Amino acid sequence: MSQVDYTTMSDKELREYFLNHLEDQAAFQAYLVRRRERSHPVITKVDDPDFDDKIQTAIRQQLAEHGS
Repeated sequence: MSQVDYTTMSDKELREYFLNHLEDQAAFQAYLVRRRERSHPVITKVDDPDFDDKIQTAIRQQLAEHGS
């Protein structure tokens, strides 16, 4: 069996590949790494008294990071 290059696969392709090859632990690990890299931290909770300020600050930071 030839070595599969997971880095060339889109997220959708990698997900489909690992679902069709459940025995391929490397594919599963590659998928988990991608998921962790794209996870978003919790900014605030609904009952936080500074909810609005924290949300607005997070929005400004994202806009600044993405050059908008």
